[in-house]
Amino acid sequence: MVFSWRKKKPRSFNGDKKKELEIPRHFLCPITLALMKDPVTLSSGITYDRESIEKWLDDGNFTCPVSNQVLTSFDQIPNHSLRKVIQDWCVENRSYGVERIPTPRIPVSFAEVSEVLFSIMDSTRRLDRCACLDSLHKLKKWGLESERNKRCIVANAAAAGAIAAAFDAFAGESVDKNINVLEEILFVINWMFPLTEQAQRYIGSQASLHCIALFLKSEDLSLKQNAITVLAELSS
Repeated sequence: MVFSWRKKKPRSFNGDKKKELEIPRHFLCPITLALMKDPVTLSSGITYDRESIEKWLDDGNFTCPVSNQVLTSFDQIPNHSLRKVIQDWCVENRSYGVERIPTPRIPVSFAEVSEVLFSIMDSTRRLDRCACLDSLHKLKKWGLESERNKRCIVANAAAAGAIAAAFDAFAGESVDKNINVLEEILFVINWMFPLTEQAQRYIGSQASLHCIALFLKSEDLSLKQNAITVLAELSS
């Protein structure tokens, strides 16, 4: 799928309806022509808003949208200097209704995800539900912060298997004792569809299915929905 874009009229702010404030062109993302919130620079030297260029690359494009140059790297280098200038400009023009853009969170890295997954596997082996719950909370927090973080978690080859194995192990020990960690696992595993064969074996175990059946009777609608979607995935 090719992400197409065309030139649009640059956005402007009109705070007092008497004088229109034009946004400096180098503050605008070349793709959306909107004020950049998280400017990043590609190997081509062109700066884009992170969300826009990630969509461009995720849609299978391998070139710089402006120069059409084939990218030698997909690395996106944060342009901190430009972001700071944009933030200062926003503050200076508050009277026009411009809101200061927040400092973006640093996206999670593959190494960070791998480290947390290793912790989940280790705590599962020891049946240490507190340690496992801490690691799951970290994964969940990252995934809810941005779609990019969620994709980074899901893209890790060990993710689905490690999380499903934890569900099987803690469900097999005691659903009542491990209810909190099992609920968190069920939430996160919903990001992993379609499940790998290994993950399906763990989630399809007798202990796991017994736990899911109990969750189906829960008064917590969110938990019940997560259980339903997991069962639907197993039967698909």
